[in-house]
Amino acid sequence: MFEEANPETNVAAAAAATPRRPRSLEDDEDGHSLDVKVMETVIIKSDSGSGSEESYEEYEDKPNTGEIMGWCFYELCSYFTHTVLLTIVFPLIISQTFNSEPPEPARGWYLNRKGFHCTKKETLLFEALTYARVKVGSMKFSALEWTSISWFSGLIVAAPLLASVSIHLDHRQNSHVMAAIATAIGAIFCLPAGAIKTVWIMPPYVAAIVASNAVGSAFHNRHLGLMVRGFVGATIRKLQFPDRQAVSGWLSLYATAGGCFGSAAIASFTYYMLRNSEGFISLWVVSIFSGILWFAGIAYIITATRSNGNESSNDNSSVSTGHFISIFKYPHAAGTLVGVFLSSFSTMSIFTGGLLYIVGQLCTPPKDLLFVWLTYFFFPLLVLPLLQPIQKVIRSDAVKMQIFGFLLSTLTSGMGFYYRLENWHKSHVLFLAASQSIASGVLHAYSRILLMDCAPSGKEGVFAAWFSWVRMLGAFVGFAIGSSGVGNINRSFGAAFAAAVVGIVALIFSNVSSYGGAVAAGHVHKRRETGTPVRRSDDVVNVKGKDDSDVAQDRTIEV
Repeated sequence: MFEEANPETNVAAAAAATPRRPRSLEDDEDGHSLDVKVMETVIIKSDSGSGSEESYEEYEDKPNTGEIMGWCFYELCSYFTHTVLLTIVFPLIISQTFNSEPPEPARGWYLNRKGFHCTKKETLLFEALTYARVKVGSMKFSALEWTSISWFSGLIVAAPLLASVSIHLDHRQNSHVMAAIATAIGAIFCLPAGAIKTVWIMPPYVAAIVASNAVGSAFHNRHLGLMVRGFVGATIRKLQFPDRQAVSGWLSLYATAGGCFGSAAIASFTYYMLRNSEGFISLWVVSIFSGILWFAGIAYIITATRSNGNESSNDNSSVSTGHFISIFKYPHAAGTLVGVFLSSFSTMSIFTGGLLYIVGQLCTPPKDLLFVWLTYFFFPLLVLPLLQPIQKVIRSDAVKMQIFGFLLSTLTSGMGFYYRLENWHKSHVLFLAASQSIASGVLHAYSRILLMDCAPSGKEGVFAAWFSWVRMLGAFVGFAIGSSGVGNINRSFGAAFAAAVVGIVALIFSNVSSYGGAVAAGHVHKRRETGTPVRRSDDVVNVKGKDDSDVAQDRTIEV
């Protein structure tokens, strides 16, 4: 019997019968314009009767609204841990653990080197943070220095922990359980921070919080790579790469904005509790509230069970021990870690050094200090969402956006260093805070996008683990540099300016590329595969399977 002619089946038959050379993407660029809203997926099923093996490629489930909201919610519940909790709350708690007060100024006010009259409460607060009272043998450390030591111990604990966790993130099905346990441990350690009034209990507390935050951040950033892969597919064409950048930028920017909102809430609550006479107890309440907010993020981790398609058996020996260092096999990813460290270092150095400068040298009143905090954390809520459509219009990738963030950091640190001998007014401080807040948000959002572009499918976990640890390392070094010099911004702003310049030079003149990293990771195919032709949305693809049924699936990306 003769089959009725069908134009749709003729398309597939002609494609299969006629040998074709692999066409490069440049051919499509010359003759066609791709609809960026719709992409086709072709599923090639193997025929068990013929015994031939054909390639099989399938899209994952598209992330729903609940999954996206949960991902942003976790950033709201955890971003403040290294921006407010470790840099503001815990140093203040350590400074309040001593029974003896630092030397008080005469006549109830203090005339600093710039000629500003500081109140007694402001002076005591600054002196408590910078006066060395922690005795370790023949050495003495201030509350800020003791926080740095505790932070460093947390990084030491987090390194082997992340090496082990990265295997579970990429090859086990219980990775969300481990991330939830780590987050719960960090949140629990926030609760008894003021139960024992001694500085010796703080290093274990801070170390546990740093290590827990590193594990939770690794799980969280890995999920970004999985969601982007669910939106655009594991492999795309060159013309579709801007769509991948738009999706990842949309997710990361909105999550960063949510994290800034959480940081603003904790910072405002810290200011409110500092007004009470019982400083130590009040700060303990802030730590408890921070732990509760962080613990709420477990709701996202428990529900975020998206598979990466690379789960194996539960035997750890089946996974190579070199999995954690496999990132260095990808030059683009290894170079991206340099930018992650420099961006985290520069932003934290400016934040810490600038905050101590306006408190200790400019004698900023408490209400003005609150306005500075709110500007630094609330301003990105308005600006960051506007950057996503701008990025889409100018078709800028993650590298260019990082360069933009470094340029803003050079503006802030350069102006602060150049006018370090001048008396800053309130408007000047707010302008620098707003400029640096945008730089901090952009650098954080696009540094993880760049690293996830360089992460091959099935290795998002180990790449996210490296991102988490290097980011925390940069923040630690920036905090240590920014808190040294007792409010003198020469060191902190100068080091931040140098780091930002090095970051710009490294991104421009090195081989680090968002598109190149995606190609090396297998996310972008330069040429078409003859066995799996790629069609535009207006083409009809008919693939014969075992049951002679047509298989097609439309996927829509909404940005």
